[in-house]
Amino acid sequence: MNTTIYIRTLKRAEHTVFCVADGQKTYFDPQFRVAVPYSSGQQVKRSLIDALTNAINEVPAPTTFLFDVDKDGKMKEGEVYATCDPSSADQLFGGWMKAGKGGVERTIKRRSPLSISAMRGLHPLLAGTPTENISFDRSDRPNNAVIVRNEKGEVLSDEQIAELLVGKDRSLSRKWIPDNKRANGLFVQDMAIDLRRLFCVVQNPLEPEITKETEQKLIENGWKETETVFGKCLVAPKSVREKLIPALAYAIVNWTITSNQSRTFSLMETLAVAISDNANKIANSIRAKLHEEDDRKAVPIVEEELLGVESYVTLAASGYIRTKKESADALEKAQQRLVDLMMAFDYENQLGN
Repeated sequence: MNTTIYIRTLKRAEHTVFCVADGQKTYFDPQFRVAVPYSSGQQVKRSLIDALTNAINEVPAPTTFLFDVDKDGKMKEGEVYATCDPSSADQLFGGWMKAGKGGVERTIKRRSPLSISAMRGLHPLLAGTPTENISFDRSDRPNNAVIVRNEKGEVLSDEQIAELLVGKDRSLSRKWIPDNKRANGLFVQDMAIDLRRLFCVVQNPLEPEITKETEQKLIENGWKETETVFGKCLVAPKSVREKLIPALAYAIVNWTITSNQSRTFSLMETLAVAISDNANKIANSIRAKLHEEDDRKAVPIVEEELLGVESYVTLAASGYIRTKKESADALEKAQQRLVDLMMAFDYENQLGN
């Protein structure tokens, strides 16, 4: 029985920003000596969870923010935790950790059944970070407020400002912002679904994933006790699985960067999806190859007939990759294949009893 599904997704990004840090987050590739833009696995995970909750029209679980105030009245950051209740889809698939201050309460934690990589360049030579100069211009508005302060922090009068600007060609309603990084190119992202954990919550009193109160609530809501390689577990009822599996498959295929750190809009269209139960083969399915005559060029490749891998190629991919099997319904087929694989797993009898 296959217990892990591996998915590799190829996307194209055009003149956008994934994650803001000096314009756009990058890492340095030491072999090709270029800066490669990326979106962190955490940001991808958040985008996927957003797509999931939108698909089922469910508000994500609330988050609790704790603060401590000392004797001087200064507020300090405390713990942050969510509900730690798998009744919410974002919690079930996203995992959680709640560690109380001072070690008074037991720490409860659940590792997410979804292992999610960063989205990075398919090859260092196939993704880049061009720069552009931009301006924040409000010079056409007569109602702007302009405040100029001297070295003592005192606000200058209009007459003092006018005197200061004598002999200077300077606008006070326009800001010049040079060297803004943007990301473009072909990007790949990997994901692994641990089917053993997907709908199971471990009942281990020594390393608890849920509280006794939450455990009792789940049992009352139809969660069944079973035995897995991780020990005693509660497994979500079939009705819950039938509701969430199509939504999760949709989110895996259709997520885009949606956090408030993503700007300069790009469709970020999916070009290809590969699905396998073998991690090594999934790495070979969507890849790049150095050009035979120029080591500073790379060619993107989607292996369409690789044994042990199912690949789905969209119409848009043919503009960037040599392909023979692109189709208008490629993403729908990939989504349905994920549904079939997740539905086929025997969550309640994992040990074959």
